[in-house]
Amino acid sequence: MSYDSPDPAPRRFGRSNLTVAIAALVPTALAGWLVWQAMSGPEDGEPPKVMPVPSQSAARSTAPPPTSATPKPSGPATPLAPASPSGTKPDDKPDGKPNDKGDKPTGTGPLAGRVVVVDPGHNPGNFQHTREINKLVDIGTNRKECDTTGTSTNAGYTEAAFTLDVSRKLRTLLQQQGATVKLVQNADRPFGPCVDERARIGNEAKADAVVSVHADGSAVGNRGFHVILPALVKGGASDTTKIVGPSRELGERIAGNFVRATGSMPSNYVGGGTGLDVRKDLGGLNLTTVPKVFIECGNMRDPKDVALLTSETWRQKAAQGIADGITGYLNG
Repeated sequence: MSYDSPDPAPRRFGRSNLTVAIAALVPTALAGWLVWQAMSGPEDGEPPKVMPVPSQSAARSTAPPPTSATPKPSGPATPLAPASPSGTKPDDKPDGKPNDKGDKPTGTGPLAGRVVVVDPGHNPGNFQHTREINKLVDIGTNRKECDTTGTSTNAGYTEAAFTLDVSRKLRTLLQQQGATVKLVQNADRPFGPCVDERARIGNEAKADAVVSVHADGSAVGNRGFHVILPALVKGGASDTTKIVGPSRELGERIAGNFVRATGSMPSNYVGGGTGLDVRKDLGGLNLTTVPKVFIECGNMRDPKDVALLTSETWRQKAAQGIADGITGYLNG
């Protein structure tokens, strides 16, 4: 489900009093979503063609689809071509500056003076550095893999390519509002960074908000997005006491705006219909000292979600929904 694999049976959380906040948005979004489904479902808007590439691993190519939310593979894998359906290579820099992470102040606007760290999950090079990313690192409560390869669609569109594209779009939208935006990685390093370093980058930037962008790899029929929130963890190098509340507020804002911007509904398999999930097994959340959430934008193994995730237009909407959520949170 994310670059830091969940427990064998991810915790599901029932509806909370926070469901009301998202429920207020869902009826309108659901109506629009149903109209969209009726008018332009996958049969009316096929995703762009993706060139076939080798499978990520022998296990992935032969194993049957999972029956529930499952961990993303973290073992050795055959490299996948990371090109996106739109033709944008993961190392393309929109502004033409090599390795630019966009972390320079951008001047005036409603978010002027605010620092946002955007963390594109995984790295296109992870497939070629499985030994390095399988190294165990301290996540506060225990030790886990440095990183994982991430998932992909059956046609070979990788999660790493997806997260970079959405993250770059998100960076642009936030910079247009005056925010200083830092990308954790921009395909400018051979692999990683490891999950502990990802958390450290946000901490050292003293970020006002950090969002880690992902897509899930679950069973066919499992659809929708969910936002992962940090649990209350205190032990070893982890102490999320001060950021649990602000992170939940950030997550709620993003979830509500994601529904409105994309028409996608909250996950039907994680979070009890709220679009929110709390986890304590992710190093990127355990080690953060600033407000941070993950967002799983959809399921790369479900054909209907894939039609969205591989759409350039939808990815722009996804970035807009996340940006609107961050802006709402920062502006209070």
